[in-house]
Amino acid sequence: MDDVEIAKLVLRVRQGDAAAWAALTARYTNFLWSIARSFRMNDADAADVVQTAWLRLVEHLDGIREPERLGSWLATTVRRECYNVRRRTARVEPGEPDDPDGWDGLPATADPLDEGLLRDERDAELWRAFGRLKPACQRLLRVLLADPPPHYAEVAAALDMAVGSIGPTRQRCLDCLRDLLDGDLFDQPRPTGRAGRPTRKR
Repeated sequence: MDDVEIAKLVLRVRQGDAAAWAALTARYTNFLWSIARSFRMNDADAADVVQTAWLRLVEHLDGIREPERLGSWLATTVRRECYNVRRRTARVEPGEPDDPDGWDGLPATADPLDEGLLRDERDAELWRAFGRLKPACQRLLRVLLADPPPHYAEVAAALDMAVGSIGPTRQRCLDCLRDLLDGDLFDQPRPTGRAGRPTRKR
């Protein structure tokens, strides 16, 4: 959906159109879940956060001045609610910055990833490497993998970062992931060539 279509849906929701509400929730629910999980919410907390975002929309529907930017509004709402959940459940350590980039030392509270994704060795290696990325990279890549794909403006609102920094940061995170995967290839004993040099696995 483009901005014009989103704005039209918001107008129809204001008029009580149930089909338009269903279309909006279908468009954004997976995205909102990806944001909550990127902030290491467990299933119960993630569900509460997403539900709260939709309730906030109902409460403020008539006051949204830029309906075409609804995705960014929802993303910001989820991000703020994730902060609130962390404060309420005392998951932020004393003295730790109330900012996602300050959470690098926190253990994950959510399940790593759906076990169904880890069906073969290649996938397992990928997600092990993913788990070794810095939390900021994990958050960004998780949000970018939402289905349907979010706009960069929505990602920026979700993670409180500049739109122009998303592409370069994404590339750096993917480069780090590739480096980790390459390193994993060499974690196991490697056969040697004629000169006694390790040969790279392919």
